[in-house]
Amino acid sequence: MLTPKQNMLEVIRGGNPDRFVNQYEAVYLMFHPFMFASPLLQPGQENIKNAWGVTNTFPKGVPGAFPVHTPDKIVVQDIENWRDYVHAPSLKFTQDQWDMVKAQYDAVDGDQAFKAAFVAPGLFEQTHHLCEITNALMYYITDEDEMHDLIKYLTEWELELAEGICSNLHPDALFHHDDWGGLDSTFMSPAMFDEFLLEPYKEIYGYYHGHGVELVIHHSDSYAATLVPSMIEMGIDVWQGCMATNNIPELIRKYGGKISFMGGIENRAVDFEGWTDENCESVVRRICKECGNKYFIPCIAQGGPGSVYPGVYMSLANAIDKLNEEQYGIKAEESTRLPWQVLF
Repeated sequence: MLTPKQNMLEVIRGGNPDRFVNQYEAVYLMFHPFMFASPLLQPGQENIKNAWGVTNTFPKGVPGAFPVHTPDKIVVQDIENWRDYVHAPSLKFTQDQWDMVKAQYDAVDGDQAFKAAFVAPGLFEQTHHLCEITNALMYYITDEDEMHDLIKYLTEWELELAEGICSNLHPDALFHHDDWGGLDSTFMSPAMFDEFLLEPYKEIYGYYHGHGVELVIHHSDSYAATLVPSMIEMGIDVWQGCMATNNIPELIRKYGGKISFMGGIENRAVDFEGWTDENCESVVRRICKECGNKYFIPCIAQGGPGSVYPGVYMSLANAIDKLNEEQYGIKAEESTRLPWQVLF
């Protein structure tokens, strides 16, 4: 029986996986010092300002935190003078701070799972966190030079973060957030997307690939099928969060071998009040039958192991285990599924 990590590699290489990858079993999400300097919110926390000056809130019953954009809380009040408002947080950490996090990396069995540095938000999200999303989308059209300059500034900060992560923690994977669309459309056209984000992401993901990171896993729980060619050019190995509205079987047929797809199980289909094990299993069976186990990993679409309603994520995991026993003869008790960090 392959380890979760070995099995995931077989899946994304189109080799000979011996079962379906069970969601995040082969990807262990890891912190870095900046996440302690500007921590993620927990459910129930409201109006917390992060290191970028963005105010966030995390109501109970939703998958994650989001920025508060009442007029008084928008960071960039004037896009033409954005430098007066946007001040990148320091990434100068002591060696003791890096060593504390490195000890957590060392405690994970790298033969069983990828040690994935977790980075969020991404470039697009950071622009609308700072500007407010309607404003940001308008600025991409009306203030192109300023948005290019802002993205360059954010990219330079991300590259400094990448240097610290790679030189101190040596992850073998990156798990990077940046939502690029809604349920059935992207936030911008592929041409505009490429104009602003393609080259910066090629630089960021190229840095990670060039410094020991084997897999770049990009999270966007959205429609983004029209952006897949750009994802491939950026260096993304796995698109996590791909929703069923993307026609995942067609994407696998068209792009399998160049990129893999991790998702297919939308929260709205399984993660709701009154959810049932029977429904979770039905959704798992349908998506696995449609997509197969090459270039595809069945997974809840949200950007981390967990669910809004307690128990849903484990119900999905149990359904995948059941399917693996039926189709591949691997019993659940033989599974080497790892404990996971629930970040959301």
